[in-house]
Amino acid sequence: MGSSGTCRWRPLSTDHEPVCLLTLPFQMANSSEILEHLLQQKIHSPVPISYAFLAPNTKGLQNAAALLKQHQGAFTTQADPAPPGDKTPKPGVEIAVFAAATESFTQKNLNCDIQTSLERFKAVIQDSKALGLRVRAYVSVVLGCPFEGFDVDPRKVAEIATDLLESGADEISLGDTTGMGTAPRTSNLLKCMAAAGIRTEDIAMHFHDTYGQALVNTAVSLEHGVRIFDSSVGGLGGCPYSPGATGNVATENMVYFMETLGMDTGVDLDAVADIGAWITGEIGKANDSSVGKAVLGARARQAANAAKGE
Repeated sequence: MGSSGTCRWRPLSTDHEPVCLLTLPFQMANSSEILEHLLQQKIHSPVPISYAFLAPNTKGLQNAAALLKQHQGAFTTQADPAPPGDKTPKPGVEIAVFAAATESFTQKNLNCDIQTSLERFKAVIQDSKALGLRVRAYVSVVLGCPFEGFDVDPRKVAEIATDLLESGADEISLGDTTGMGTAPRTSNLLKCMAAAGIRTEDIAMHFHDTYGQALVNTAVSLEHGVRIFDSSVGGLGGCPYSPGATGNVATENMVYFMETLGMDTGVDLDAVADIGAWITGEIGKANDSSVGKAVLGARARQAANAAKGE
């Protein structure tokens, strides 16, 4: 169902208060268990946290609704946000749905065609809104499909995104699931989105770094006015239906890149580098963040030099 454990965040220019929005879309098998655990824990964070519950159909949403009913008061929603100036903010909860831009990927991922998937998601989205929940809709393989290749029609992507927004989705995350995206095709995709009347404020970009183009495509997206991006610590993630695809662009790389442009991300790069090293070690995965490893290496050299009295 796409990458899990991704971070959604919005870099702001230096004349604004920084905001970091964190989202964890959970895999279906244990999503209820994970969400229940998170709602029972008090997690201290200097920035708002939002947990997204992946609901592929109305049954999944019913499971989420039943769980949320048991923990009323432990979270906020779009309809019931935290009051201004709240010193002990509760985490937000939202719903996520995953569509795809090609018929082949939709069949592999959802076992139905695109039109059927959109009809199912419409019911999920509208029922979610009735519960006061924010909805984020993902569209996978927008810049390349493992089964149909590079030739993904950007007009079809815009058509799917429009359908999801008209169904009530609050935001569309455009996923380069395979990492096959290039600067020209990213630009063309965003031009098609604009031509379809979709605001950049309603778009997030979700790049995988399989071919090393994630930050290039991020720069193109920034030029088109997009300000919301997905990433994952240590470059973790991937997709079981996209053989060979690597994880999301690393949060450490994205933060460093944004801050070199003069943007205030509100993210502590040193702390994120520590987390990347820790989590990749815990699960036995390679740390795919070049920036994270560079930060840790520089720190180790400084410590070694200090120990020598240099």
